[in-house]
Amino acid sequence: MIIFNTIEFLWLLLLLLPLIYLINSKSSELGTVFSKKVLKKIQLPNRVLPKKIRNIFLLVSLALIVVALARPQISSGEIKVKSSFINVVTAIDMSKSMFANDVYPSRFEFAKKKFFDSLDFFKNTKIALIGFSSQTFLISPLTQDFHSLKFLGKNLNLDHLSLKGTDVFATLESANGLFGEEKKKILLLFTDGGDQDDFSKEITYAKKYNIAVYIYNIGTEKGGVIKDEQGVLKDKKGNIVIVKRTDYIKELALQSGGAYMKYSLAKEDLKLLTDTIRSRYKADNEEISTIKDRKELFYYPLALAILLFFLSLFSLPRRKQQ
Repeated sequence: MIIFNTIEFLWLLLLLLPLIYLINSKSSELGTVFSKKVLKKIQLPNRVLPKKIRNIFLLVSLALIVVALARPQISSGEIKVKSSFINVVTAIDMSKSMFANDVYPSRFEFAKKKFFDSLDFFKNTKIALIGFSSQTFLISPLTQDFHSLKFLGKNLNLDHLSLKGTDVFATLESANGLFGEEKKKILLLFTDGGDQDDFSKEITYAKKYNIAVYIYNIGTEKGGVIKDEQGVLKDKKGNIVIVKRTDYIKELALQSGGAYMKYSLAKEDLKLLTDTIRSRYKADNEEISTIKDRKELFYYPLALAILLFFLSLFSLPRRKQQ
């Protein structure tokens, strides 16, 4: 069955009615526009096709162009497509320490860049994004729309946040809620390690709910300073605060069945991490989507319209008999 994908274009056929009238009316004669001398020069005498036929060709070509714009298609029914995927919740640390400048331009901006890199390597994956510090913020639920994720991540900033501390336990709870009844739960953290040295509570929770935690730790052992409106952040005694990366969170990654990685300037480090995740977790969640099987036909009326258009304008002159 032939259908039109943009059937509203067919209304343009009504515009051909006044054009038919103008072409057939005497006022449309070239003699009313040009002088006899000029008309004699621009006209091709003794055309093979009479003027009436050429006008019909022109009108038919315009009608066929309208039909092509309406995109005629042959519908062959619907096709059900199965797609398999894994679910991953990513979380970006938004605590005060992520302002530190030991990683250019800051740990937070670097974390966002690495998150964008990970999206280039995750295939057949649904990803959720949350921000966390002493609180958690849902930025996007599980989705395969990576363009929207990149847009949301790009516009994520700390300009209006001044939260201290890193509550990893609350992040685990939020991620667990996003997974629902999912059996295989993967949490990818972009963080600087936080300010705690004991993660036994988080490890117990991750094991209980089968959450594999993958840590991408950002920062240096030397540390960096946090710039503020007064210059750099200082403590109550007036000393400059130096924020160093902590590695205690490594135990959470290893004991939960995940993996731990220190930051790197190379983009391939995220490929290694995502490949590790994908190799451990087979994409066995299936989602069935229905697509319409249609074949485009617009190029047939378009090709015929071009042919008739040129015939209406450039009809060959009749050969003179000797």
